[in-house]
Amino acid sequence: MMQAGRAVPTSTWELIAASGPETKVVLVVLTIFSLVSWYLIITKVWQVRRLKSAARAFFKAVAHATRLTEARQAIGILSPSPYTRLFTEGVTFYGELVPGGVDADPVHAGRLTPSQLEALRMVLETQVDAEHDQLERGIAWLATLGSVSPLLGLLGTVLGVMSAFIGIATSGGGNLAAVAPGVAEALVATVGGLAVAVPSVIAYNVFTARGNFIAAELEGFAREMIVTLARERRL
Repeated sequence: MMQAGRAVPTSTWELIAASGPETKVVLVVLTIFSLVSWYLIITKVWQVRRLKSAARAFFKAVAHATRLTEARQAIGILSPSPYTRLFTEGVTFYGELVPGGVDADPVHAGRLTPSQLEALRMVLETQVDAEHDQLERGIAWLATLGSVSPLLGLLGTVLGVMSAFIGIATSGGGNLAAVAPGVAEALVATVGGLAVAVPSVIAYNVFTARGNFIAAELEGFAREMIVTLARERRL
């Protein structure tokens, strides 16, 4: 911690350089947390933009398809995405239940039994949950960083206040130069903690909402697949 008699820092960088070793450790940890947080944020932004593009391409491809065979042909040229994987999983499982799959004539292939239909729904729901879990990867770390960083900032604040009290004890209560560095050191730690926590918490809420939206889209498409099966008299 800074002791009385040292020059009062006149800039943020001077303050950090003049901080005690304990506060420097806190600031280094906060810096690492900040780098990790922004790495996750940038990665998730790129992922969300890529999924938006994939969703537009997928729904554009199946917009005019009236049968599952037409939809399968339309998405055959698309890159893998949660939407294409869900559709492929549903069609593949249906093919395991009915000889010939969606290519078979519904009149000759027969219809799904209630137990088979329930199994198909479970497979689609499992795939939706798997895709949702994949989207949520890394987001929990943003919540962790957003909750831990203010506590580290508080720790730095306490260390700075202790430094101020040491300055008071060694130089007397009327010596402002002895108190100011410790108070400033505490404020820098507090600001550092908030600087990490605020974007992390905001990003966590934004990406969680986006993940839930994509999961809802997948659930809606899974239901639409079952409706299409019914429309084709396969149920």
